[in-house]
Parts: sequence; structure tokens; C-alpha cells
Amino acid sequence: MEYSMLKRNNIKSVELREIQQILRDHSTNKAKASYQKFVPTVEKVYGIEVSELNKIAIKYKKGDFKLIEELWKAGACEEKILATKILSKVWKKNPEKTIELIKRFSRDISDWVVCDTLATQGTRDIANIKQKEIFKISKNLISSKNLWERRFALVLLINFKKDRDLRNEILEMVKAAEDDKEHYIKKAVKWIKKELK
Repeated sequence: MEYSMLKRNNIKSVELREIQQILRDHSTNKAKASYQKFVPTVEKVYGIEVSELNKIAIKYKKGDFKLIEELWKAGACEEKILATKILSKVWKKNPEKTIELIKRFSRDISDWVVCDTLATQGTRDIANIKQKEIFKISKNLISSKNLWERRFALVLLINFKKDRDLRNEILEMVKAAEDDKEHYIKKAVKWIKKELK
């Protein structure tokens, strides 16, 4: 069944139902409390340990873009992280589609964990091949009114820390963000500066 049909009928794929069941089965109150403490802006969370998320990502690493979009749309923090981890494995199947999803997903972030996972793990490999496109995304979002788009733009720059040709431009972008009053932007600025040393 086409994804558009699935979306229209709100029918979950078999893979999404399987993953959601695994997430429910492995959720713990301790992990949920940890997310709520360390990721205070998280909107929806199952409460899954990172090691368990990594196991699920490995199991579904041959997933497709339909599953990635379904996971992201499902909306829980862990579902978005899984979407990102799977995207990092399948991007070679369609780099253009991957770029389009990175752009779309960057508009729908509400916490630092999803933001940083998408900006690093989700884009690390494609950033080497589609450097101009990924760097352009960062440049376009660096002055966004949306806090998470600005953080995403900064964290994306970490993918280019070894590129001497981009160093001056990266430093200018980081400098422009230094006066940002938002806590999560200040943390990102410190992080990228440390990575650039």
C-alpha cells in the first residue's frame, strides 16, 4: 500500500506496529523519569534506555523511507530518534530524499536529544557526500526564530569541523550565535567551539 494511502487512512505499517510494541514492552518508569529530568522539553516519551534503542535501530536498519516518515510522524522522542538512526543507514538509497527529510524534520524538533541526534548521527555520512546541501541547511537555519532550528544549524556544523575550507565561515556563523540568550544555543556554541579546537 502506498504511503499516501497509509497516511490518508491512518493505517500503521506492520513495522511501525512492531516497533511501537517493542517500545511499550521495554519502557521503564526509571528511563521515563530520566528523559523528563534531562530533556525537560520532551513532549512525548516511552521511557527507553539508549542501549535498547540501538538494538531496535540495528534490527530495522534495512528499513525504508516510508518507515522513517511513519516513525517521525508518530511523534515520541524515541520514535524520532529511531527514524534518525534508520535514516543514517538507508540514505544511500536516495540522497535527495534524505536531504528533503532532514529539512522537513528540522522544522519539527522540540528537544535537544532529537535535535542533536538528527544533526550528527542522522547527517554524518551524507554530509561527506552532500556537503554543500547540508551546509546550506545550516546557513539557512542559523538565524531562525525557532530555537531548535538554530540549535540544529549549529550542531550540523560539527560535521564539517575537519574541513579547513569551511573553517572561517563556520567561525563566523558561531560568532553570530554567541549573543543568543537561549540556554540550548549557548550550550551548542560551547560544543562547536570545543570541537573546532
